[in-house]
Amino acid sequence: MGAPEEEIDPEESQRRLDELRQSLHRLGSVHLGVLEEYDEQKERYDFLVQQRDDLVVAAEDLKKTLNLIDRTARRMFVETFGQIREKFQQTYARFFEGGQADLTLEEGVDPLEAGIEITARPRGKQLQSIALLSGGERALTAISLLFAIYLVKPSPFCILDEVDAPLDDSNIGRFVRVLKEFAQKTQFIVVTHNKITMAAADTLHGVTMPEEGVSQLVSVRVDESDQLVEAAG
Repeated sequence: MGAPEEEIDPEESQRRLDELRQSLHRLGSVHLGVLEEYDEQKERYDFLVQQRDDLVVAAEDLKKTLNLIDRTARRMFVETFGQIREKFQQTYARFFEGGQADLTLEEGVDPLEAGIEITARPRGKQLQSIALLSGGERALTAISLLFAIYLVKPSPFCILDEVDAPLDDSNIGRFVRVLKEFAQKTQFIVVTHNKITMAAADTLHGVTMPEEGVSQLVSVRVDESDQLVEAAG
């Protein structure tokens, strides 16, 4: 005997048929190019995901590089600061015989962002901030710091533009004395209006105006002029 036929409920079948029709209606018309559009959008999505991943990796690499640069810069700064500090103590003593000076970094602050305190003590005075020194002493202290930096990274050629302008005759003498010592290894060009500094130079170059609006360069080798004076005498 065959299997009994399943009874069909006309009302239930009609209800189910109506549901399916409504579902098809909600789906709308069939878009024949939807698969092609899907492939295009997926390709773009995959491309953007790859770009995002590349940017994430690049950002991480950049952070590592910046951290390395910060560590390297901090190490180099601290090392160079220590060298300049040592040289500054030496050069200051050469400008101010019997004097003392020091450089200190602001405590508790990143060395790359810390302030630098300059303290100095000319002979016979107390160790104090450079701000409490006289104008000439401050200028000569700054010059000694410049020479300390030069000693850490020396150069065969150096230009000083009116650094002696704030100095009185006593400090000019100190400046010229130390400048002559450094001039044994480095050629200096000094822009100055001070006669004492000019007298210590090997060669003088001056600009004159014999006629209005016409400049003329005049150069004199001091050692040759001295020989001429001695010969004339």
